[in-house]
Amino acid sequence: MGIEVSAFAGQDRSLAGFILSGRWPDTTREWTQFLAIAVRFAAMPGLLPTTTVFRAVEELPEEPQPDVVGLVTAAGPVLGDGAPRPGQFADPQPAALIVLHPPTETHPSTPEAEGVASGCVLLPGIPHLGLDHRAGWVEAEADGTVTRLLSRVSVDLGEDPDIAVLATLCA
Repeated sequence: MGIEVSAFAGQDRSLAGFILSGRWPDTTREWTQFLAIAVRFAAMPGLLPTTTVFRAVEELPEEPQPDVVGLVTAAGPVLGDGAPRPGQFADPQPAALIVLHPPTETHPSTPEAEGVASGCVLLPGIPHLGLDHRAGWVEAEADGTVTRLLSRVSVDLGEDPDIAVLATLCA
């Protein structure tokens, strides 16, 4: 069974999250593919006003469609009013934490890319049980062109600023 993704907006018409149907992503690759979809939405002008943290939750929307399995919802901006606190997602720890950067807060990895948004997904592990931290990174233009896509297993939580921020929220 495949994974279907639908975006939804909040009352202010900005990106509030995603509805996942069919099943949850199982692998680092599938979470990175989901991230590519999310970053494409973040690249749309005005849809994401600032860098925002999202988390996977097994809650269902009101009156869900039959195959809905859960949500990836906005948890707040990375900085400022409403920002999640360090450790806020420690218990219960979400299956995935994501940070999305709008084009106004993204420095493209290639000089010819324009209007690029970016994002990172952290899949927290339990290293003392042999379950490594995993992550994915994506950059995409507003027309949907993916300019960077990378996923990794055995991620060092201090090697990337986005991973460090997301790890702090889970610690």
